Amino acid sequence: MPYYLGIDGGGTKTTCAVGDESRMLATVVAGPSNIVRVGAGQARESLLAAVRQACVAVGIGPSQVRRTCVGGSGAARPELAQAVRGFLGEIISTPIDVVGDMEIALEAAFDSGPGVIVIAGTGSIAYGRNEQGRTARAGGWGFAIGDEGSAHWIGRETVRAVLRASDLDEERVAALSLTAALFQAWGVRTLSDLARAANSIPPPDFAALFPPVAASADELAVRVLSEAGRELAAHAAVVMARLFGGEQEPVRVAVTGSVFRHASQVREVFYDELRKREPRAEVNLQVVDPVEGALRMARRADTASRS
Repeated sequence: MPYYLGIDGGGTKTTCAVGDESRMLATVVAGPSNIVRVGAGQARESLLAAVRQACVAVGIGPSQVRRTCVGGSGAARPELAQAVRGFLGEIISTPIDVVGDMEIALEAAFDSGPGVIVIAGTGSIAYGRNEQGRTARAGGWGFAIGDEGSAHWIGRETVRAVLRASDLDEERVAALSLTAALFQAWGVRTLSDLARAANSIPPPDFAALFPPVAASADELAVRVLSEAGRELAAHAAVVMARLFGGEQEPVRVAVTGSVFRHASQVREVFYDELRKREPRAEVNLQVVDPVEGALRMARRADTASRS
């Protein structure tokens, strides 16, 4: 029986799925494997751990895998793809395809059909494909200058909002439950400490602030999460306009990533804003699992190579 691996390598976690010709047999989660964010050493460790654990869960060895597909942010860049193949090549001798995370997410959402996927995890991007097979993207320019609506962006914008609000009323802001949650997440005690941590080099883990922000009912948190939803909707609208122009037919839109999964405020604002901008958008807020797309792409590539 042939076995296939699909891997979704992110800045927070790595998901690996093992499947046969028609079923997903097991999935496991390991540490982060985005080389740009965590470095080659951590990426290698996470990828190898994910593959080994997934194979053990099914009772096979890596040598029994017929084909592997890895999706990751920036992973399609030749130098990064080569590094990923090198890591996995230590235990897998069969073909390894490396593609962008948006490609496996699009596959998971729409198979080979048209639609727009919006990713909001550690980073963010909107990516789509039309009936003619043409693709387009918006956003996804990296955490330092973009990735609007992502977990990193939400953490950074919340720190900015808290510190700006403290200029007007430091005592009130210092007493907010949101501020306390940010302090706890970064292990700091004062607003000055928060500012120093935010401006440190190398930069801190802003994405680590997303969970307490998503759980907060504070006005500042709601404001940032709402803006995240609007930014993500704007990216989706750009991709729709580029790919589907003035067509009146409905356009399917799907979402994936931890921000959509854990922040209802983002989901609701995203839906309302995109429908306002693009009434033809058919938005499905059920969060897609990209690793399913990676597994499907591994099967398809194997079939194509044998035909």
